[in-house]
Amino acid sequence: MSNLFRDRSPYSWSFRVGSGRRVLDLPLTAWLTVIWILLWGTLSWANLVNGVIVAVCLCLAFPLPSVDLGLRLRPLGILRLTAYLLYDMFSSSVEVTRQIFARGPYPAAVVAVPLRVRSDLMLTATAVAVSNVPGGSVIEVRRSTATLFLHVLDADDPGETESAQRSVWRMEELVARAFGTAEDIALVAQPVPEGDPSP
Repeated sequence: MSNLFRDRSPYSWSFRVGSGRRVLDLPLTAWLTVIWILLWGTLSWANLVNGVIVAVCLCLAFPLPSVDLGLRLRPLGILRLTAYLLYDMFSSSVEVTRQIFARGPYPAAVVAVPLRVRSDLMLTATAVAVSNVPGGSVIEVRRSTATLFLHVLDADDPGETESAQRSVWRMEELVARAFGTAEDIALVAQPVPEGDPSP
C-alpha cells in the first residue's frame, strides 16, 4: 500500500492499491468492532483485537465512498453530554416513578420542538438522546422542518410542556457541542426557534 493521504473527513484515510482505492473510516471501524463484541457477547481483549482486525479487513475489502458525515469528536463536549444524560435519566426516572404512584390521571400530549440544526446526523443524534430519557419519548421526526414530536406526561401544566421543549433544545446544544461541526455549534448558539409547527 502506498500514497496514504487524508480525505475530506478528519476520521478517514484513503489507500491507493494498484489502480484501486480503499477507504479506512475510523467511526465505521469502531462501530463494526462494537457489533463484533456484541455478537460474541463477551468483552475481552481477544474479542476487541479480533473485532478491530475484522472491521479493518471489511472496510478494505468492501470500500465505501469517502463521505464527510459532519461528525467531529470533541472530548470535553462528549463528557458534558454524558454527564447531562446521566443526570437527566436519573431525575426523569424519579419523576416518572412519582407519577406512577401518585393518584389521579396525568394527561399526556404531543409537543412539537423545532430544532436549530438541520443536518441528518444532528437530528438523529438528538432524537436518540432525547428518547433515552424516561418520560420524553420521540414519536416522530419531521426531517423537512427539523422538528421532533415529543410525547410528554403531565401535559395539563403549561410549564411542563415548555420545560420539555427547553430540555430538547439543551440536548440539541450538547449533542452539537459533542459531535457537531463548527457550523452546527454556531447554529445552536442562536436563539431557539419561534412558533409551534403543527403535527
